[in-house]
Amino acid sequence: MTAPVGGDVVAAPILPVADARRTWLLLRDELLAHRRSAAAVLVVMLAASAAGLVAPWVLGLLVDDAGAGAGTDRLVPLVVVMVVAALVTGVLAAFGATLVARLGETVLARVRERVMDRALHLPSATLERVGVGDLLSRVGDDVSVVTGAITTTVPEIVRASFTIVLTAAGLFGLDWRLGLAGLLSAPAYHLALRWYLPRSKPFYAEERLAVGERTEAMACSLWGGETVRAYRLEHRHTAVIEEKSQAAMDLSIGVFRVFTWFAGRLNRAEFVGLTAVLVVGFFLVRGDLAASGTVTVGTVTAAALYFHRLFNPIGFLVIEVDQIQQAGAGLARLAGVANLPGAETPENPPVPADSGIELEGISHHYELQDGKAGSEVVRAVTLRIAPGERVALVGASGAGKSTLAGIAAGILRPTTGTVRLGGVDLDALGEAATRRHIALVSQEAHVFAGTLADDVRLARESATDAEVTAALDRVGALPWVEALPDGITTVVGEGAHGLTAAQTQHLALARVLLADPAAVILDEATAEAGSAGARTLDRAAEAVTESRTALVVAHRLSQAVAADRVVVMDRGAVVESGSHAELLAAGGAYAALWRGWTGPITHTG
Repeated sequence: MTAPVGGDVVAAPILPVADARRTWLLLRDELLAHRRSAAAVLVVMLAASAAGLVAPWVLGLLVDDAGAGAGTDRLVPLVVVMVVAALVTGVLAAFGATLVARLGETVLARVRERVMDRALHLPSATLERVGVGDLLSRVGDDVSVVTGAITTTVPEIVRASFTIVLTAAGLFGLDWRLGLAGLLSAPAYHLALRWYLPRSKPFYAEERLAVGERTEAMACSLWGGETVRAYRLEHRHTAVIEEKSQAAMDLSIGVFRVFTWFAGRLNRAEFVGLTAVLVVGFFLVRGDLAASGTVTVGTVTAAALYFHRLFNPIGFLVIEVDQIQQAGAGLARLAGVANLPGAETPENPPVPADSGIELEGISHHYELQDGKAGSEVVRAVTLRIAPGERVALVGASGAGKSTLAGIAAGILRPTTGTVRLGGVDLDALGEAATRRHIALVSQEAHVFAGTLADDVRLARESATDAEVTAALDRVGALPWVEALPDGITTVVGEGAHGLTAAQTQHLALARVLLADPAAVILDEATAEAGSAGARTLDRAAEAVTESRTALVVAHRLSQAVAADRVVVMDRGAVVESGSHAELLAAGGAYAALWRGWTGPITHTG
């Protein structure tokens, strides 16, 4: 996530949004994968729509019978036909709606799985660049919108579409002139949609984007709650959330205002069509337009009922345009992630010669949401860490330490410059191989739901309980682990046994030991410990970095004392480098930091 700089909330760029073509291609591929279910939906919904044509036709026959003075002999059979047709229509419509919802939910589940698969396999640099708010809004809010449309709107859309097509065919079947009269409403509907769609479509795309921005602002504030409260930034973050929420609300109100104007234009289209059918029918019955054949009052009645039957499905389709567009915008955002290419993995990555890390000419800036570059946070840094060397990275807040650590670990891709491990460029090595060779532990460790042993075993699934216990023991976590109700089999995580911040970091460090990487990056990995647990976690960090190439972003300068070399950063650049004693003697930036942390300088050798 793009970190706040100087207390300001920085908007992160977003993941791509698919265009209409790619979105429909994704849907087509998933529907083809379930072609039998799709065919069943078509057959059942067509049958339901066809059965719905029976009642108006029968009513037309009854009108003609009444006009001709016929008896009641045909009344009961025709009424029975109408009742049976209505029952068949209802049963088929309900069954069809169930099939549509089931097919839609299945397709959406597949799309959601693809989105999650792509999200979990996104390059770390991409996730770090875009943040998690946009991604969460897609797998949360957007999925919710699309799910709602699939379960409630899509079945009705399918049914309405078939009803319109078959009813229009039935109208022309009664008399082609009555069908043409009904078509006079088409230009009015077209003009209404032509007026509405260009005005409403941008609203929905902007609304989904605004929801993502609101989620990002809330996520940043909640996850960084302790920091926000520590620096008394509550009002600033609350103001940002209010601003994003207000923007989303204004867009929703704007869409509704446009929609009410649109509804009036739909009523005019219905009036034009029905009036045309009745007027043309009047002249046909009188014989004024009857060049051939005879049109009865019953035929005109059936035609009017057919056209009136179109009011609901056409109105539904048009009125539900807003829901369709919302679902379409959400689906496009899901497709944008689902269509992302997977991370490129070199088939035969080169093998690093050793565990040394080289950063050459590294500069970096974060990309803002408008595509512009933010201020440069790392400037022309060249740093070489010898194999097995432990380097402490220190500096004031905002100096660029965490950014440089992320670049060294391959989590962030630098704007300019090259990172090598054992002489091999990390790009050539590939992310999967980089993760095997370089482990990053930050202060934002996570406890996954499950047993504590399984939580540690995430680093190496094949690890035995004895190996897990040994790793916990080596980082000094075994005393508190053995005090748990069930030891390493205690269920931890959300809704289970809670762990402190220091205990969570213990687990993260134990995972590193199981993974056994050649190099370790500790980005303030012991910062969450209070004064009582600070030394314990420092010893754990020392155990993890022992005999490994290590870059330690030092939250406490006591960590720098134990390092082989201390690198001092200020405003994104390296300003000093040397041992703790050498830098104290130099009396520069590090000495000033030391004075601020401990008081008067005491030379140590």
